[in-house]
Parts: sequence; C-alpha cells; structure tokens
Amino acid sequence: MTKDQVKRIALLWRGDREARDREISERSRLYRVFEALTALDISVEKAVYSEEFEDEVRDQLLRVDGVLVWVDPIMRDRNRTHLDAMLNQIANAGVFVSAHPEVILKMGTKEVLYRTREMSWGCDTHLYSSSEELRDQLPVHLAAGETRVLKQYRGNGGIGVWKVEQHPGDGTLVKARHAQRGSVEEEMPLDTFLAQCEQYFQGSGRIIDQAYQERLPDGMVRLYLVKDKVEGFGHQEINALYPPESGAPPDTAPQPGPRLYYPNTKPEFQDVKMKMEEEWLPNMLQVLDINSESLPVLWDADLLYGPKTASGEDTYVLGEINVSSVYPFPEETLLPLAQETYRRLTSLSP
Repeated sequence: MTKDQVKRIALLWRGDREARDREISERSRLYRVFEALTALDISVEKAVYSEEFEDEVRDQLLRVDGVLVWVDPIMRDRNRTHLDAMLNQIANAGVFVSAHPEVILKMGTKEVLYRTREMSWGCDTHLYSSSEELRDQLPVHLAAGETRVLKQYRGNGGIGVWKVEQHPGDGTLVKARHAQRGSVEEEMPLDTFLAQCEQYFQGSGRIIDQAYQERLPDGMVRLYLVKDKVEGFGHQEINALYPPESGAPPDTAPQPGPRLYYPNTKPEFQDVKMKMEEEWLPNMLQVLDINSESLPVLWDADLLYGPKTASGEDTYVLGEINVSSVYPFPEETLLPLAQETYRRLTSLSP
C-alpha cells in the first residue's frame, strides 16, 4: 500500500471533551487495538463520542475510511439512539462501520434469543411486546412452577435481566433477583414486579423470556469471533442469578467469578467452536437474513450449559450476543481483528 493509499480508521468510544483531548496512551483499554492496527500500516485515530458534540464527531468520521465502535447500549442515563442514527448516516456516506446499527438490531439485542429459539442453541423462549402481554402470559408460566429469566430488549451489565419464580408459600408473591452486580433476591407481590417491568416497554422496548438454566453454576462459555471465525474463548462462573442456600439470607448468594481468557486452541472448547462455525453461525445468518460480509469485525456469543444428553455430553443455550462493545477479549484476537479490519478497508471502493 502506497502512502496515498493508507487507510484511516477511527476507534470510537463514549467520553467527554477532556477524554477527547487526551492522546491514546498505554493505559487506554483500546491501546492494544491501536497497536495491532498501526502494525498493518493503518492510520488510527480516536473518536470520543458524546451527544453534546455529535456534529464534530460526525465531521471527523466523514473524513476516515472506517470506524470501529465500542459503546454500550446503556451507560448511566444515556443510550445509543443518537449515536446509531449518526452511524447510519456515516455508513450511507460510504464509511465502513463495525458494528453497523442495522446488524446490531438483528443480532445484538436480546430478541435474537427469540428469533433463533428453534436452533439447537435455543430453549423455551417467549417474547412480550407490551406490558399487557407480560401481565397475561408470565403469571401462567409462574403458576405452572416454572422459573423464568426476563431480559429487556437492549441492555448490558445485567441491567434489565431478572430471574423470577412464584413464591412457594404464597401464589400472590414472587421471588425476583436482578442480574446487575450487587443485587439480591427479593420477595414482592407479583403485581409490583409486573409494574416495575413496564419501564422496559418504553419506545421500541420489549421483554424476552427464557427458561432458567439449572446448570448456571457450571459457568458460561463466551466465544469471541472475528467475522465468522472463533478466535478466542472466555469462561466464567456466572452466578448472578444463582440463589443462596436454602434458608440462608439473600445476600449470601454467590456472586460471579472472574472471567478467564483462552486462545481458540483451548482443547476443552473445540467441540463448541466447531458447532458455532459449522452449525450455529450459518443457521443464524439464514434465520436473521444477514450476509456474512456484514458481520461485525469483533463480536461474541455467551453460551450457558444446558441439560446433558443421555450419553453425558454437554448441550448449550444461547444467553446473549454482544456486538455493541466487546471488551475485554483474549489477546490472541488482536491480530485477526486487525487483519479483518485491513481486509474490510482495502475492499472498499476507491
């Protein structure tokens, strides 16, 4: 690539003007991404985003060839409404955007659990598009003795994710636990729980309802993908919704353990890697009507352990797909990430 052909890419994350004025330093969480991209002779710049100076960020992005985005769906009192609209404008102007907002809506929201429920990674899953549907249908599942996990349409960090079951001694009460770190199990009237879920239906909001997975204490496997290849793994004891021991106080319930990171050669995860690349991903692309070239440069899928088969083999249940802000991730993913970004940029029309 000649000097005139050097491609320019922006790394975008949320911040204020002070953060915007600082250089990318070794202490930045995306510094290793910056290094990996520049090693391939890609010109990298940061693009710190805030609604307060959105026009300036838009002007900046219109001058680069591509942008890689790390912004959570929810951050304090902010969401991605304005950002996604701007990124759509940028993409329509010919700038490469990963992940594209339209792809996020297809695969990076909790609705993917409902739309792919018939795949082998699916489970008993329902979708409530209104608070009325929630009030009509959820009590029926709870009265049947089912434990359900409710997930708001767009969220992160356990925000808007609830485990709920009917109280064994009083059918008018439920036991509910929020998945956000630090939350404890609460007992409350069913009507109270339903009322506090109404906030999740604002705008285009909806709730996805999955069957609770009893093997939750066994942990969660996270597959990190660059486009359509698994390039690393994470494993975590994901106990955010696991109950305390019988009769113990709610605050004694186990909390999530650390996530451990591994390269894509980890022997224990080769079966799930093969299922993702050869079965689940092709099926998902077909169900969601996504072209493989539209896949994010970097994304991940969280898989819970389902019931073991009669022969003792593991099964898996999709818990969510993360597309908006995948970080941290195994360092072995950096080179494939940079190479795929280079490929996308150099395939752009001049």
